[in-house]
Amino acid sequence: MSERDFGRSVVIAVLALMPLLAACEQEAEAPPLAARQVRTVVIEARDASTSVNLTGRIEAEDEAPLAFRISGRLLENNGKLGARLQSGDLVARLESQNEENQLRAAAAALSAAEAQYNQARGHYERQQTLFRQGWATRANYELAEKGMRTAASQVEAAQAQMDAAEDLVGFTELRADQDGVYTAVGPGAGEVVQAGQMIVRIARQDGRDAVFDVPAQIIRSASPDPDIMVSLADDPSVKVRGHVREVAPQADPVTRTFEVKVSLENPPESMRLGATVNGVMQTAGAPTIDIPASALTRSNQLPAVWVVDPAALTVSLRTIEIKRHGEYVVSVSDGLNPGDVVVTAGVQALHPGQQVRLLGSQQ
Repeated sequence: MSERDFGRSVVIAVLALMPLLAACEQEAEAPPLAARQVRTVVIEARDASTSVNLTGRIEAEDEAPLAFRISGRLLENNGKLGARLQSGDLVARLESQNEENQLRAAAAALSAAEAQYNQARGHYERQQTLFRQGWATRANYELAEKGMRTAASQVEAAQAQMDAAEDLVGFTELRADQDGVYTAVGPGAGEVVQAGQMIVRIARQDGRDAVFDVPAQIIRSASPDPDIMVSLADDPSVKVRGHVREVAPQADPVTRTFEVKVSLENPPESMRLGATVNGVMQTAGAPTIDIPASALTRSNQLPAVWVVDPAALTVSLRTIEIKRHGEYVVSVSDGLNPGDVVVTAGVQALHPGQQVRLLGSQQ
């Protein structure tokens, strides 16, 4: 090759390598990729306990209906709602004409039986004397003794009928067995009532309960002995603390709620029987973790989120368990801890170990 041809070849080779050298120079001078901007949220555990507001009424702690033991026509009913009465006070009275007639008949029968007994006893005593003296036979003596015993039995039977008749007369009067207050009044004078029918209802003690109709879900979520703050519906400033005293074992067939009685600690006088009250109760619940629904992605067909390493500002994919999925908020049952930094925007453009820059941060 001539010197001229060699020079031409060198020039051509240099021209061919110039684009490659320019590309390498540009690649070497290219700046590193910038960290991807993401929006994040710091995980916090939320207290799941909630306040439940209930509406109820004030009732007597110990309430009992009073009724007659026998049927009859009601002559008078002295019950007045809210009025106080003392033990032994007359509450109501039935017409007692029939019972008094039975009492008079029983008294007459008792008198006749006693007269027969006295006669039989006199005859027995005479036969006993004659038998001892040898003037009477043993048969006559034993017959007189038998007649006296029969007369004595008749007196006992007549006395029992007399006692029963006296009880019937007493049953025509209904009296209070303890001090109390009228909370309900039944039939009025002139009505025919049956044995056991409620005539009046009496609160036997001064204790008062707040009674609420509570759904089963609230009962299940309540603590074993919850504190309930009870206040008057028309005056919320009047309030008192209460504790659950009794829960009905069976739900109401119509409302499907359970009657709950709450005993009140030193209830004020203004909380009268029948007053409407409001009750506030705290329901227990385990702390929950909520995240925006936009933070969700998937890993191996499982729900996952991108978690940021605060020190290295890199992301990693972590699977989670979802407790409840809402339209905008997702409740997480497992996989996240308070303090974790979770990406909420830009999750689709990330890959494990990628450098990120938090919005609002200068890093």
